[in-house]
Amino acid sequence: MRILRYLAYALKCLLMSLLVPGVGLAEVLSEPPASVARILQAYNLPSHSYSAWVQPLDADEPVLAINADVPRNPASTIKLLTTFLALEDLGPAYTWRTQAYLGGSLDNGRLSGDLYLKGYGDPYLVTERVWLLLRALRQRGLQTIAGDLVIDNSYFDLPDMNSGDFDGQPYRVYNVVPDAFLINFRAINFVFRPDPAANTVQIVADPAPANLEIRNQLSLGRGRCGGYQGGIRVSPGEVESGGVVTFSGRFGRDCPEYRLSRSVMSSGEFSYGVLRGLWEENGGELSGGYRQAPVPEEWDAFYEFDSPPVSEIIRRVNKWSNNVMTRQIFLTMGAEKFGAPATIEKARDAAASALASRGLDFPELTLDNGAGLSRDTRISARNLGRLLLAAHDSPFKAEYESSLALSGLDGTMRRRFRNDELTGKSHLKTGRLNGVFAMAGYLQARSGREFIVVAIQNHPQAHRGPGEEAHSALMRWVYTQ
Repeated sequence: MRILRYLAYALKCLLMSLLVPGVGLAEVLSEPPASVARILQAYNLPSHSYSAWVQPLDADEPVLAINADVPRNPASTIKLLTTFLALEDLGPAYTWRTQAYLGGSLDNGRLSGDLYLKGYGDPYLVTERVWLLLRALRQRGLQTIAGDLVIDNSYFDLPDMNSGDFDGQPYRVYNVVPDAFLINFRAINFVFRPDPAANTVQIVADPAPANLEIRNQLSLGRGRCGGYQGGIRVSPGEVESGGVVTFSGRFGRDCPEYRLSRSVMSSGEFSYGVLRGLWEENGGELSGGYRQAPVPEEWDAFYEFDSPPVSEIIRRVNKWSNNVMTRQIFLTMGAEKFGAPATIEKARDAAASALASRGLDFPELTLDNGAGLSRDTRISARNLGRLLLAAHDSPFKAEYESSLALSGLDGTMRRRFRNDELTGKSHLKTGRLNGVFAMAGYLQARSGREFIVVAIQNHPQAHRGPGEEAHSALMRWVYTQ
């Protein structure tokens, strides 16, 4: 009987899609299209675990609304809300500062004192830009630092957070916690190259913190390439004034170069190690060590270094789903709205205020950290769709929509719908956690009509493949409308 009921429902959906190609223009579907229903049925996924909302941009009502008001965990699609509000409230030209202060006199290139660096939450202070910052200091006459390197990260006031609190993976780059002076997402890209002639595996770190010790216990062996982490075991640890990471295991002598990004040092020690390494690499001298302290309020900045603008920053966030960049942006919104230092509470209040000022009432919304790396974040499919509608009506809609990944072409969507009729037809943000798969964005149908598409599945199997299959089927259905 269950099979017969399903077949009857699937036939009904199929007839509707064939007889009424523009279904939804006068009727809102409250059940999945047949192609989506088949996938949910095949994986034994209950309909109550699935929410979807589809609305043409030239219409006032949706064409499809399935469990649209049920609060769901949206995973990384909540970045759509954080980046939209940042673009609107901070403005597309907003930039973050990093300031340098001299704790002594500068004479003939020698600073008789400490060099202070104060961060204001720059989400994109990557290695290349740190090099530009240090080069600018050299151009202004600084060659030798006789004292310490002092880092001021007091612009953020955060509780103690462990990088492994979310899923027990403290060294994964996606788990890096925010810091007002954050360099290169606190990530090191380790490159492993087999060297059969020397019977060893070469390890290159980029960036290479001056205070990180790499212990290479890898051995060359024969066998297949690949496997978990290429057969490499990573064991980070702390030593005095820095860090140590040990690599062990067997790496195939005929295997290609392998790359592995990990965060293996504390934020302060990592920043110091990268800064010192780049400073000395370019001929500078640093006599002292490292400490953290606030810059005296009466001091004037020696140099101020600006980040790229928000309009560029959100492209890196949304196309590649960068968690720590989003969290930096989220905290900045709180500090700009309610004053420094930034706190998570201020950030949440700033987001609520920004939504209210735009007439967006999302009573079910729980933002947590603004990035979606959370088990507590909640929003409904309808309200995520309403947010996308508001973004489309924004003066900055071009900047916003272009920040999303293009299907089959770039970002997190580069492998989906490649060489397909949907290639380049959608700007989407995806999200995936254990038990969660979500997508939301804009899609241009074959007819030329543009739609907002939101789909969220919360089920223990959603992230394993069924969620992506169901969402892809929904996109193909919308494409035919």
